[in-house]
Amino acid sequence: MAAVRLDELAVPVLGAPMAGGATTPQLVAAVNGAGGLGFLAAGYRSAAATVEQIAQVRELTDRPFGVNLFVPAAPGDPQAVAGYRAQLLPEAERWGVRLPESVPPDRDDWDAKIAALLALPEPVPVVSYTFGLPAPEEARALRAAGSFQVGTVTSPDEARRAAAAGMDALCVQGPEAGGHRATHAVTDRPGELPLLELLAAVRAVTALPLIAAGGLADGAAIAAALRAGAVAVQLGTALLRADESGASAPHRAALTELPETVVTRAFTGRPARGLRNAFIDRYEPFAPPAYPEVHHLTQPLRAAATARADTSAMHLWAGTGHRAARPGPAADLVKELWAQARR
Repeated sequence: MAAVRLDELAVPVLGAPMAGGATTPQLVAAVNGAGGLGFLAAGYRSAAATVEQIAQVRELTDRPFGVNLFVPAAPGDPQAVAGYRAQLLPEAERWGVRLPESVPPDRDDWDAKIAALLALPEPVPVVSYTFGLPAPEEARALRAAGSFQVGTVTSPDEARRAAAAGMDALCVQGPEAGGHRATHAVTDRPGELPLLELLAAVRAVTALPLIAAGGLADGAAIAAALRAGAVAVQLGTALLRADESGASAPHRAALTELPETVVTRAFTGRPARGLRNAFIDRYEPFAPPAYPEVHHLTQPLRAAATARADTSAMHLWAGTGHRAARPGPAADLVKELWAQARR
């Protein structure tokens, strides 16, 4: 498989790695088919399941693609998590679900995933990181294996650290982005500098290629990000209603039905932008900065809400441009957005 050059993509669009099922191998292949670069989301998947998805992607496309990893975090405060559990118990009783008594340490199978990527007979062309950076020896090993590495950053300070860690490019995530803010520390308060200004601030501290992410819902926004210095853009929410997306039917419908998004820790303990609903309004004031502990704590509630298609209690990740998301084949959506950006 050819080496990756972001500035040589036929269409400078990356498919965001949306963990939890929204990104599928079919969506990755569709973005590739449009001339862009699709990404698998390894977050919440085991190493074995990640390798299986890599194999599926390789059956669907012969073009380069990426895999995104969640960098494990330091353990959260168990007392704060227990306090939040107490707040959630009436909700659990209402819907007949049991909340875990405690949450064991969870590194998202990080070590096994790194080992699995290094053991592949053909390296994954691109590996990106969210929530932090790999250890120096891990980055060196993946570089030696032939993988192009991308660090996701939300501030100039994170950009400096990513450059020092040997990243080949940076994904600059603005506050407009849907889903988790990629802050390198769980307890960090995410910045509010708009994406275009954040691109300029990051460009001031590094010469690495920049990928713009966050709220890019139409051609004008894509064109503005490229003019601001990005070599490519990353689209997530814009593809949630695509035919190949794994988003649930209630999630797809809510993108056009619910009016606004907010950043919340209520579902996972990490700041994440989603469609505002009653669960967020009720529990955001009590949610501690503890990830993935809160993610596991609320999982039974989220699963029950999804099963009953209850958008008032589901985690509905979405960026600020959610109302512009359209149905259809992902390749057509990407091509149309790129055509708009070039006008």
